[in-house]
Amino acid sequence: MEAAVLDTLDPLIGALRERGYAVVGPMVRDGVIRFAELDSAADLPVGRADEQAPGVYRLHERGELVFGFAASPDSVKRWTHPPRSTLFRMRDGVPEPAAVRAPKVALLGVRACDLAALAVQDRVFLGGRHPDEAYRERRAALFLIAVTCAVPGGTCFCASTGTGPRADSGFDLALTELTGPHRFLVEPGGERGAELLAALPSRPAGDADLETARGVGAAAEARMGRHLDLGGVRERLAEGRESPVWNEIASRCLTCANCTMVCPTCFCVTVEDGTSLDDGTAERTERWDSCFTLEFTELGGAPVRSSGAARYRQWLTHKFSTWFDQFGTCGCVGCGRCVTWCPAGIDIIEELERLR
Repeated sequence: MEAAVLDTLDPLIGALRERGYAVVGPMVRDGVIRFAELDSAADLPVGRADEQAPGVYRLHERGELVFGFAASPDSVKRWTHPPRSTLFRMRDGVPEPAAVRAPKVALLGVRACDLAALAVQDRVFLGGRHPDEAYRERRAALFLIAVTCAVPGGTCFCASTGTGPRADSGFDLALTELTGPHRFLVEPGGERGAELLAALPSRPAGDADLETARGVGAAAEARMGRHLDLGGVRERLAEGRESPVWNEIASRCLTCANCTMVCPTCFCVTVEDGTSLDDGTAERTERWDSCFTLEFTELGGAPVRSSGAARYRQWLTHKFSTWFDQFGTCGCVGCGRCVTWCPAGIDIIEELERLR
């Protein structure tokens, strides 16, 4: 099916709900644009824009765009690889595998950088000899509605990593918000998207709509908040183990793990065991962890990487160097979240340039 134009998103949200999907999209919560379940298009953050800089996030009123903001702290990872999940329970000494909770969820407003990150996570969890079946079920339950990023944030650099601002694959439907008059160009990415689009009250997209949509992506690429030259970074990190830059960064780094919690590609976890005093049931859960926590690298009662410098070096080197060795691609998609949500305002673009 060819691209079409919608005047409003309410028919799309309604059609998804009729098909049994919980529609999750951006809304303003506690001064931040977060992803939560939507009842209608009225819940979307119309006219809200964000200011993002190292260690800075602020919301402002600006314009008429529904998607006039940059990356939210929430990425698709929260739905495919949740922060905490039960692996199994023990009752009277007998293990009971936990049922995978994989409700049908339609994610509305997914950015191109997050689709690229999802492709990375697919390789991590579904590749190799031991695919994660729980991840597979959650992944299959998602309906992905991408949106072309029209207003990149001050910490965005997806154009440098080749992952945005316009999505070209990995979605069921892709939206580009157009103005003059206000409307949405909708492009199907597969059979599921085409079937849904055919059921919506839309009109065929004209050449002017398509040209305007291309201009939205091109303008966003020209307004990126950051630029990163990846040339030589992988090799320099591999050679720079003893660089004094690591200690200087560590003098500012709080090892709080904020960067890894908001990163859409980080996948490290730990397991915890607990017992209920009510019925004696034991449970093993998996939760997000980080290479910044001391316990994550503990062997024989002591951490392998005891210094902040060693832990920061591990994280940045993995993202931009050894990730290529593991998965054949860069571990960063240029969303800028790690810069925005670092309480110390550490800018990885600046640090990579210094290391280069």
